[in-house]
Amino acid sequence: LTPFSASEDLRSTWQGKAGRSPLQALYDSDQFEQSSLQAVHQQRREMLSNICSRYTRKRRLLRPDDLRHLVVDDMHGLLYCYVPKVACTNWKRVMMVLTGQGKYRDPLEIPAHEAHVPSNLHTLSEYSVAEINARLRTYLKFVFVREPLERLVSAYRNKFTLSYNTAFHKRYGTKIVRRHRPQPSQRALERGDDVRFEEFVYYLLDPRTQQEEPFNEHWERVHSLCHPCIIHYDVVGKYETLAEDAKYILQLVGADASVKFPASSKTTRTTDDMTAQFFQDISPFYQRRLFNLYKMDYLLFNYSIPSYLRLR
Repeated sequence: LTPFSASEDLRSTWQGKAGRSPLQALYDSDQFEQSSLQAVHQQRREMLSNICSRYTRKRRLLRPDDLRHLVVDDMHGLLYCYVPKVACTNWKRVMMVLTGQGKYRDPLEIPAHEAHVPSNLHTLSEYSVAEINARLRTYLKFVFVREPLERLVSAYRNKFTLSYNTAFHKRYGTKIVRRHRPQPSQRALERGDDVRFEEFVYYLLDPRTQQEEPFNEHWERVHSLCHPCIIHYDVVGKYETLAEDAKYILQLVGADASVKFPASSKTTRTTDDMTAQFFQDISPFYQRRLFNLYKMDYLLFNYSIPSYLRLR
C-alpha cells in the first residue's frame, strides 16, 4: 500500500460521488468561505505535516494491519480512525447511523457495547489493496485526539478502577501486580482489581511490556494507532473542541441534518485537574520517562507540556 498525501485544499482531496460533492458545495458557499473553523483545521494539518517532515526520516509503506482502526463509510466517502478514550463510542454510534441505511436514526439509541461489535462496522483492513488505495485517495479522512496524559489517566480509571472490567483486571492487572508490587497478596495476584496508578506507570515503562506484545489500544499512542505521518488526515478533531469539530465533519460530508453527534453528559469525565492529582505521587524521574513515551503525540497534535509535570 502506498502512503497518501492530502492536498492543501480539501476540495481536491475528497471527490465523493460523481459530480459535485457536498464538500465542494460547502466550500463554494459563503458560509464556509471564511470559516474560522476551516482556518483552525488548516493550521492543524500544517502543524502535523511540519512535525512529520521534521521527525520522520524514512516513510514506510502501510500494511493491512495498520488499517484496523480506520472505519469506512462508503455512503458518505468517509474514513474515521478511532482512538479509544477520545469519544470513540459515540463516533462509532454515529458511523453506524451513517452506514446503517436507515436501520439506526439516533446514535444514543445504540447500546455502547453494540457500537464495539466488530461486525457492525467495516474497517479499511477488510478491503483489497486496490479498494484501500482508492478510498485513501478519495475519501475524507479524520481522527480525534486528546491531551495524551489525560487520555492515559482516563484509560486507567476506566480499565482498572471499575469493578465490572474483570477482563482487564485478569489480562493486565494480575501481570502488573506480579511484576510491580512488592509482596503482593494472593488475592491481588489472582484478581488484579486493585492496580495503583503508579504500578500502571511502571508497567508502561517496563521494557518487557512492549517486547512481549504491542500496547493495548486504550493506552497505545495515537501515532501508532492512526499513522498520521503516512495517512494524511483532512480533519484532526480534538476532544477539547469535540462538539464543534464533530458538527464540522458531518457538514463536510453532507450527512443528513437529523444526524447529530451526541452531546456529552458525563460528569465522571477525566479532567486536567484530575489528571494532575494522579501525578502528585509519581516521581519526576518517572514523569519524564512517561512524557517521553507520549512525546510524539504531544508534538504532532500541538499539546503543551502539562504544568503539573516536574520534568527537571
